[in-house]
Amino acid sequence: RIFVLGIGFFTLCFLMTSLGGQFSAKRLGDSPFTIRTEVMGALESRGVLRRMSDMLEMLMKRMDILARLENSTDFHKGDEARFPLDRFQPAAGLMERIQAIAQNVSDIAIKVDQILRNSLLNGKGMEGRRDQCEVPRDPKYPDCAGKVEWMRARWTSDPCYAFFGVDGTECSFLIYLSEVEWFCPPLPWRNHTVAVPSPPPPPRAQAAFRRDLARLLELIGTGKESLSFMKKRIRHLAQQWLRAARRLEQRLVGQQRDQKHILVHIGFLTEESGDVFSPRVLKGGPLGEMVQWADILAALFMLGHSLRVTVSLKELQSHLGVPPGRGNCPLTSPLPFDLIYTDYHGLQQMKQHMGLSFKKYRCRVRVIDTFGTEPAYNHEEYATLRGYRTNWGYWNLQPSQFMTMFPHTPDNSFMGFVSEELNQTEKQLIKANKVSSMAVVYGKEASIWKGKEKFLAILNKYMEIHGTVYYETQRPPEVPAFVKNHGLLPQHEFQQLLRKAKLFIGFGFPYEGPAPLEAIANGCVFLQARFNPPHSSLNHEFFRGKPTSREASVSSQHPYAEDFIGKPHVWTVDYNNSEEFEAAIKTIMRTQVGLRAVLGKYKNYKCNNTKQHCQSQTMPCPPVCQGWHSPIPWGLSPPAQGLHWAPDAQGSPWEPVERWDCTWSITSGYMCRHKDGLCDPTFFRFLNKEEVFLQLSIACDSTEYEMNHLYPAVAENVRECYLQKEPLLFSCAGHHAKYRRLCPCRDFRQGQVALCRDCL
Repeated sequence: RIFVLGIGFFTLCFLMTSLGGQFSAKRLGDSPFTIRTEVMGALESRGVLRRMSDMLEMLMKRMDILARLENSTDFHKGDEARFPLDRFQPAAGLMERIQAIAQNVSDIAIKVDQILRNSLLNGKGMEGRRDQCEVPRDPKYPDCAGKVEWMRARWTSDPCYAFFGVDGTECSFLIYLSEVEWFCPPLPWRNHTVAVPSPPPPPRAQAAFRRDLARLLELIGTGKESLSFMKKRIRHLAQQWLRAARRLEQRLVGQQRDQKHILVHIGFLTEESGDVFSPRVLKGGPLGEMVQWADILAALFMLGHSLRVTVSLKELQSHLGVPPGRGNCPLTSPLPFDLIYTDYHGLQQMKQHMGLSFKKYRCRVRVIDTFGTEPAYNHEEYATLRGYRTNWGYWNLQPSQFMTMFPHTPDNSFMGFVSEELNQTEKQLIKANKVSSMAVVYGKEASIWKGKEKFLAILNKYMEIHGTVYYETQRPPEVPAFVKNHGLLPQHEFQQLLRKAKLFIGFGFPYEGPAPLEAIANGCVFLQARFNPPHSSLNHEFFRGKPTSREASVSSQHPYAEDFIGKPHVWTVDYNNSEEFEAAIKTIMRTQVGLRAVLGKYKNYKCNNTKQHCQSQTMPCPPVCQGWHSPIPWGLSPPAQGLHWAPDAQGSPWEPVERWDCTWSITSGYMCRHKDGLCDPTFFRFLNKEEVFLQLSIACDSTEYEMNHLYPAVAENVRECYLQKEPLLFSCAGHHAKYRRLCPCRDFRQGQVALCRDCL
């Protein structure tokens, strides 16, 4: 009896799942090329129904045989007869129910036959069309045939094609390639709705400065030491962020700002990229990248934008709308974000999972790139042909989409970070507690101290040396006994140590971190080593493989501090010269140095940093992807050695809220830094003209357009002039003895090179 009940229950379950799945949840309308798959499934169900009906009929026959056998035995004699009679009383009712189920199954099988016949008749016209699909020969779609050929051979290589309805037929290929991708023309027999003018989009929400960072801390999440570090930094600087937001709000009173939807994907913290940073946060590992990411998150949030923060590939795929599969298909819907801030790891992950959508939306990406990407490494074809290709370059982005920790090359955008701002009371307290004979060494890992005994001994003659080297149980042998090692300190305790010290000394590594600027902001003098020759990708392993040559630019551990801050706050000396090193220490001890505010970010910038190109629109892509800015009239007057922007020239193509009123100059033969200026690649397009050579009185026997990151330039010995053929290769970086380059220069604010001198 239990067995028979089980069979009946199984039958009902099968009917509900199989028939319900085939008819109630049928998705014939979802995809016009899934008919064959659905019909075949229904045909199989009809066969199963028939077999199930036969099985139930067989069970009834066997139950009837058992009943007859029971009636022929001696068990119904005497008192024992009651047992078999009681047992078969309910069995008779059960047989009736099984018989009824079998009849229902038979009826359903008949109905399945009728439905399938109607479906097949209705689908015959479609099947005919499916069999008749041919690859169109349309000159407007030259890649169509090749793409269809690829689909024939490879459509099963990624489940995403089946997700979009590809089933191996020619028509499914053409429908996919014309409606999901755009390599083939639309099929004429497809149902194409008449284009109706879409209503104007609703007004965008306005961004309002925020007054509380609690929601941001929730968005960042938990589970990684790196995230905990970033949240601690945000909490530590919370009051500074609030004060800065209030000041900026007062300056922008009455101005409307659209709220942007921004995805922040920190790729180097994902498990798929290895996340080598999080395990080292508590062991003296590098924190510069996390300092910058924390400040970016805080800035975007305080400006009132809508944020999503991800540190996992799964979350990234979910937010982007990535279809199931291996990443060869486009996104399932339009990108819901105006901007995406990520890094090189995140950029690679996006390319792997967005298919053709990556090329479509890459102009919305901003890449946080610590050391920068020069145009020669960014242009894929040029990098491959000229030997500039590395593991990190060749993205064909606008160079200004790469955002750096420090202004290595003006080709990239200077994002920076935030240094702590002290009030008057704190400044007076620091001055009162400064110890003129106290030095703190820049270096948390013991390996940095190796081989530095000679100049540490000289420093020890004049100053008490403090270190913050990580160790677990035993003192690192690389740290001399006369050094007072505090171990790895939390950020606020490290700040207190800097506020006491007179000197912050670097050993040549790490390069270009935020700590020296934090030390200067807390009243320290930064002493660093001069590199001779300068470090670059040509002679130093650290820079080799990075998408930047940094030729002749890494002249010290911190070139930005050396070039843009300088003495008395920054001293750069030859550590191999003991006399020069010792003399610098003596001078530093005698010199009274005030506290210096160091601007590392687009601070006080009238154009918020999500509008990094200032005139860009967010939907569709900003003009940075569409040919830069509209032309403006020439207003150049030639002096003896160069050209200057005329005072009455019309506007600037890179304009914050109001027009810039800067002096722009174009020099030939010298890099702008030698003229106390800064190269600005935005203006290369005005130089890339033959008439500029005439205005500069340069005689050209020939003028050619070529792809070269050094052009526009002049080869004076042969009187050949060269203009740039590829706008992506306009570059402030690079030099060659053969050429005199034409470089557009502007002035800049001391300590804040992102702005011209009179922009505020």
